[in-house]
Amino acid sequence: MGSLSIWHWLIVILVLLLLFGSGKVSHLMGDFAKGIKSFKKNMAEDEDASMANDKDKPAERLSAPGEATSATASRPAETVRN
Repeated sequence: MGSLSIWHWLIVILVLLLLFGSGKVSHLMGDFAKGIKSFKKNMAEDEDASMANDKDKPAERLSAPGEATSATASRPAETVRN
């Protein structure tokens, strides 16, 4: 009694086809498929863009206190004038 048998599902599908017509249902499913394809395409584009942004940025690492980083190691020491 809790679950629906195959006959219940066939009756529900038949009623839906009678109410909406087969053309309307196929058009609706086509629009649904286009939406899914568009969603997947946009997700792939966002992923490609984020990967490209990660490649453009130089890798930064945290240095220990007192350890010279590559940016400070390549510059000569600055003199302080009073």
